[in-house]
This record gives sequence, C-alpha cells and structure tokens, in this order.
Amino acid sequence: MALFQNDEYQARIGKTKKRMDDSGIDVLIVSDPANMNYLTGYDGWSFYVPQAVVVAMDLKMPLWIGRGMDVAGARHTTFLNEDHIIGHSDNYVQNPVKHPMNFVAAEIKHRGWERRTIGVEMDAYYFSARGFLALQKDLPRANFQDANLLVSWVRLIKSDAEINYMRQAGKISEIVMETALNNLFPGVRECDAVAAVYQAQMAGTPKFGGDYPAIVPMMPTGEKTSAPHLTWTDEPYRNNQAVNLELAACRHRYHSPLARTAYLGKHPPEKLVSLAEHTVEGLNLTLEAVKPGMCCEEVELVWRKHIAKAGLEKESRIGYAMGLNYPPDWGEHTASLRPGDKTVLAPNMTFHMILGMWMDKYGFECSESFHVTETGCETFADFPRKLFVKG
Repeated sequence: MALFQNDEYQARIGKTKKRMDDSGIDVLIVSDPANMNYLTGYDGWSFYVPQAVVVAMDLKMPLWIGRGMDVAGARHTTFLNEDHIIGHSDNYVQNPVKHPMNFVAAEIKHRGWERRTIGVEMDAYYFSARGFLALQKDLPRANFQDANLLVSWVRLIKSDAEINYMRQAGKISEIVMETALNNLFPGVRECDAVAAVYQAQMAGTPKFGGDYPAIVPMMPTGEKTSAPHLTWTDEPYRNNQAVNLELAACRHRYHSPLARTAYLGKHPPEKLVSLAEHTVEGLNLTLEAVKPGMCCEEVELVWRKHIAKAGLEKESRIGYAMGLNYPPDWGEHTASLRPGDKTVLAPNMTFHMILGMWMDKYGFECSESFHVTETGCETFADFPRKLFVKG
C-alpha cells in the first residue's frame, strides 16, 4: 500500500509532466530511487540493479519496470495498477551481453515511443553509462535529452504530509543525538558507540519507528575532526579528545540530519571553545534570518558576514535541500545555500544547514534541518546548540 493518497501522487506526476512539456520531453525514464519513490511510492532495496519508472505524456499512470522478483514489492508499495507494474526475467541481471535497459527499450518500442524525445537522468547514481548505451543502441531513432534533476526540482517544495514525516524524523534525531552523547566515554570503542546510534535510529520513539538513513553515522575523533565525511574505527575513545557527530534519523525515507561536537575532558582547548561560540552564534543568526522570498545566496551571506568578524571563512556551502532519499545521500542535489544560488525560498522547502568548520588539526560541527514557513523557518529537531563538554 502506497504511503500517500493517490491524489498526491497524481499531483506530483502532473507537476513532472509540466516540466517535461516545458523541456520538450515526451517520455521520461526515471532511475533515481528517490524519484521513483516520489512518483509511485515504490520502496525497496533493489536499486543495486537497474530499474526504472517511465512517465509518458500520453499515459495517465507511470510504468514501474524492474526485476521480476521485485514485482511483488512494487505491488505492496506503489499506487500503480497491476498492468503498470512490469518485471523482466532474471537473465537481464548482471549479464555481460544483456542489460535491463534493453528490456526498458523494448517496452518503449512496444508502446510506439521509439521516435519520441526521451529524457534520462544522466547524473543519477544508479543510471550507468552502460545503461545509456543500451538505450541508444536499441532506440536509434529516439531523441535523447538529459533530464537530470527534473523530478528532483519538483520535490523541492514538500506537501504537508511530507513535512509531517520529517517532523517525526526530527523527533527521532533528538533521541539519536542524545544516545550518541551518552555513549561517549574514554575506553568505549567507537564502533560500540555507533552500534548504539544505529539501534536508536531504527527503534525511533514509542509512537513510531525509524528507517535506515541514506548516510551512515559520521563520528571522527581527535585530529580527524578537521575532516568531514569520516566514519568510525574500533579504537577506544580517549580523554582530552573531540568527537564530531554528524547523524540523522529517517522516517519512511524522509530525513532529518543533525550535527554536534563533543569534547571528552574537563578543559577543551580555547581555540575549540572560541570556534564553537562563533559557529553557534552564526547558526542562530542565519536561521533567524531565513524568510520566504529570500534567495539561497542571501541566506549564506548572513553567515558569511558574521563569521568574517571573527577572521574566519568557510569555502563550502552551508546547506542544501534534502528530504526523501536513498543511499548514498540524503541531499536532493538542487538548491544550495551558497553564493550564486538564486533559488527563491518558499514555504515547505526543506534544508540541512550544516556549519562544519574544519581547521588544520581540529574542527567543530553544528547543524539543523528545517523547513521554510510562511514567516520564517522551523527546525525539525529541538536540541541544544553548543560544544558538549563531557568532563
């Protein structure tokens, strides 16, 4: 059974077709798992093999096309009618001479679309060069067009139902962060603290459980806090050591990331204390400044002006649109809070604002996930913003 009402899926499809029409696309092959979910409700760990949702201008309901053994999963999770769920035999899977996109091409031919303009998601994680070559070979008369992020931009503004799931993810993220902090002690192995985080992510709250986040817990220690995107080891935590905690919670594939930094010891270095104070103050000021009608670059400018007063700068973006997604990323790859991005904020856009300050041999992180409201913004989690000192 699909997660949302049929009317919501039809509205999403309508908006997608409007973008297709504006781009001159007749048929859209969607390979991004989040976009497949968004348009049909499909939710399964099957994206390690090629699969697709096909949206056609002259077809009211999309087609789901995938591995035969995953047809039952499509029946259980999508709103699609039985004749719009199409499975192929298993000899298309990881076969050196056949590819699932050969099967997709055959379905397109069967429906008389082989001379149409066909959009493909050229930069989607799970759409390969081999898959594109298979489509080109089998559909030589088609006009292929890059439709990367076409559906992702439709997803930018969430429905109230989507916002509700992100609020629930935010409540789980509070528990996840508290769990991480409660497991940071000298002598505890990093992997054991991460195991507790995973348990909290899946268990959720007494009212609702969690889902697997698209990114693993990132919990680097010591001098490794100077680098983003590091995970964990089996080494024990030590006294007088900082730990960055970039975590998340997920509810029905909708995310709420949350980052904080802790210090194991009574007396953190003054440079870390100072960096934390400037960063948290900047996060507070920037969140307070968010208003619908602002451009993304205007939001970033609030932060940049503040941090410059302390003689600091941050070259990387300070946030990005996020929400519904699958591994390896919870970001939507659309709007970013950085110079040059003129995307105008509107109610129910959702972002992860992460102020990661990675210095030469130390670092500090503090982040919030939020949605734009009619008058400002609202964070999904309510958790203290500070350097956590565990002496």
